[in-house]
Amino acid sequence: MDAHLGARTGERLRRLQEGHNEAEMLFLKQVWWPSFSHFRYLHPEYEVDDFKDGKRYLDFAYIRPAIRICLEVDGYGPHLRNISRWQFSDNLERQNQLVIDGWTVIRFSYDQVNEKPRRCQQVVQQVIGRWLGDEWDQTSLSFHEKEVLRLAIRKGEAISPIEIEKYLQLTDKTVKKVLSQLVDKKMLIPASGNMRVRSYRLGDQVKHPI
Repeated sequence: MDAHLGARTGERLRRLQEGHNEAEMLFLKQVWWPSFSHFRYLHPEYEVDDFKDGKRYLDFAYIRPAIRICLEVDGYGPHLRNISRWQFSDNLERQNQLVIDGWTVIRFSYDQVNEKPRRCQQVVQQVIGRWLGDEWDQTSLSFHEKEVLRLAIRKGEAISPIEIEKYLQLTDKTVKKVLSQLVDKKMLIPASGNMRVRSYRLGDQVKHPI
């Protein structure tokens, strides 16, 4: 927040100072940070051009080359319950325009972030993981390695060898080989300390560059 505050002036600075309230802060604490352990590429109160030639502000924008994801946290307060029909239509038009402009739009309610943060984490991991999977296509990872990592991010929690066997229609021997290769590359970590590993979770090589 300090870095963004220091880089902004005018209305963009005011929006950041006044626009980030309890809902947005709760999202950072309960959803984003537990998912990624950093805030790289995440921009709070991000300014975009309005379809009416004005300016609008997104709660959060996740931006990387060829990736633009809008993340919104909506509270159910008096301003929403008393919204006019025109304002309701305007909100829908705003979201449609973002999609037309190439944004992926993800919305959460305050209650979801507050009461079901784990589910929110999974949604964010899944949508960002889909884009990250495209980046793997430019790496030396094998097809099966990429698919196992995509499965792990979409699920948002530890995966088992049996799940991978069913998902990729592979033999037990092949799955063990792929998992061993990903562990050696530090992209997966055994999630169990038992002699016989029953599940795996994402390693820092995957989690942190997102």
